[in-house]
Amino acid sequence: MEPWLIAPISAIISILAGLYFYRYVDKQDSGTDRMKEISLAIKEGARAFLKREYTILTVFVLVVGSLVGVFLPIPFWTNANPLENLTLSLSYFFGAFLSALAGYFGMDIATRANAKAAYAARGGLNKAFPIGFRGGAVMGLAVVGFSLLGISIVYAITRNPGAVLGFSFGASALALFAKAGGGIYTKTADISADLVGKVELGIPEDDPRNPAVIADNVGDNVGDVAGMGADLADSYIASITAVMILGAAIGLMQLEIGLVFAGLGIIASIIGALTLRIGAKGNPGKALNMGTYATTIIFLILTFAVSYYLGYDLRLWGAALTGLTAGIVIGVTSDYFTSGDKNPVMKTAESSKTGSATTIITGFSYGLQSVFPPLLGIGVASAIAFYLAGVFGIALAALGMLSIVGLVISNDAYGPIVDNSRGIAEQAGLGDEVIRITDELDAAGNTAKAITKGFAIGAAGLTVIALLAAFQEIATSAGQAVVFDVMNPLVLMGALIGVAMPALFSALLMLGVGRNAERMISEIRRQFREIPGLREGKEGVKPDYARCVDIATTGALRELLPASVVTIAVTLAVGFVGGIPALGGYLAGSIFSGLLLALLMSNSGGLWDNAKKLIETGVHGGKGSDAHKAAVVGDTVGDPFKDTAGPSLNTMITVMSLVASIFAVLIVQYNLLGMLGF
Repeated sequence: MEPWLIAPISAIISILAGLYFYRYVDKQDSGTDRMKEISLAIKEGARAFLKREYTILTVFVLVVGSLVGVFLPIPFWTNANPLENLTLSLSYFFGAFLSALAGYFGMDIATRANAKAAYAARGGLNKAFPIGFRGGAVMGLAVVGFSLLGISIVYAITRNPGAVLGFSFGASALALFAKAGGGIYTKTADISADLVGKVELGIPEDDPRNPAVIADNVGDNVGDVAGMGADLADSYIASITAVMILGAAIGLMQLEIGLVFAGLGIIASIIGALTLRIGAKGNPGKALNMGTYATTIIFLILTFAVSYYLGYDLRLWGAALTGLTAGIVIGVTSDYFTSGDKNPVMKTAESSKTGSATTIITGFSYGLQSVFPPLLGIGVASAIAFYLAGVFGIALAALGMLSIVGLVISNDAYGPIVDNSRGIAEQAGLGDEVIRITDELDAAGNTAKAITKGFAIGAAGLTVIALLAAFQEIATSAGQAVVFDVMNPLVLMGALIGVAMPALFSALLMLGVGRNAERMISEIRRQFREIPGLREGKEGVKPDYARCVDIATTGALRELLPASVVTIAVTLAVGFVGGIPALGGYLAGSIFSGLLLALLMSNSGGLWDNAKKLIETGVHGGKGSDAHKAAVVGDTVGDPFKDTAGPSLNTMITVMSLVASIFAVLIVQYNLLGMLGF
């Protein structure tokens, strides 16, 4: 058996394991009629959003895929082998389709698991936790299974890393829209529900009187399940693609080692997911972390044994190890800066006693501090990996960090499931003890999401560095040697534009959240004003949840398009005007500023969120106090930081790198300044 066949076999096992967890969750009791009604409303809202989003994206994918077939890798009428164009186009369509399928499959089970976990919480933590985690594991195992199976199929048919690049571009383009759209949706609802409900009216977070409460629950799924799953799948596929492109220039063994290591990572993730347990008085956060550490150790043992058996240079295994180590550093950093029992969160909560201004200043400052250890880790990992195996080692380091992404996505998707469970428990009136248990599950979910976001950003950082090397390799193969000299005015011009792009992208997304939230806040206020008995909570009086869901859906899809289109359009404009040197500088600039901004916003947002939750436990005056109101404002500022702009930036820089690589051959031949003799 050829070693690379480990990849498709592991992918199929992953999909089957996901189906096993799906059946386990589906068999659990969904609870009372009221709980089923709430869960169904969340599911219908999520499906409505995905249906509208995928309808719009289908048009986009068809247009772009057709253009790929006509113009790439070079215009088909000038290509001696036009089958290359067709292969690249079909690979693009296949990547987009599997990315969409994984997102839909994972979100379906997430919207089933929420009520089941809430109902199981009546029996304690150890009854509810497995439902939440295994619901998330469906998403994690589906994403890596579909992704690696897709790559394996494309490679088996074409034996061409260029075709795998087309597959990666399709998955990334969809991921950019899914993450940006889901992020705008979820924060529109979250901010609106908090500002009117908590701050203006002083009602609980998931009070059924709030017209935005169902939209808020839906947003958790479209943003943190479908969106984050697409985001991590994007980096995962791109890292394997970079290994294959760079490896192809070295030899067959190096080309296929990425598939072997990715397959072993899936096996390690499945074992980790199957063995994760918690006792009746256990700590959910500790259980999730222990599962990650166990999976890491299993992966390292498997890859070392297989490398030794197959005769791989152990320096390649060492390069993958450095990436995985950097991932742990990033996770530990995110945990420190966002956990409720650590100094940054406690200090930020304390600062809320003097108002929202000090809350924001303190949280933002800790967010700035939090970028140093991850960037240091990425830099050191890159240097060590380069020392071990050159730029190919950096690609392997990125793959090493993403090798256990199946379990990482499982942990992340667990977060919105238990968040929804907490909301359903409150809306269905299951009592204080059940709410306390779901709060404990939710707190672990918040930290898990923060760690996942940091991990995703770090993984994207190493991946795009590897993709930059792949871009350089493709351009060199096309006849233009590339040296990224910052004293070259074209490189410098591109770098300065690239530095500005993540800031522009973030601004467009957050302004979109603000505009959409204004529309929803007006609607919530209207309902409280015009529906008799709603504010008082009279029996039988219900808000119009569907109207808020519709506002969030329509607005998110409207607002995501400018930021997503600008990302691709500016990348192509820099390339076709400034040529390969300008485009190389542009990618480098966007990588550096994108990583800094993404880490800052993700960690600051998670920190503000948990500072608010810490006050809600009773410290500094507890719920309803001035400190609590200040903390809610901080959390509201942090929402679009951590759930819209921050995690979308890693998808953005990956898409930019893939667009540059896939258009590199064409840009070498056709660029304005080059044609003018610059």
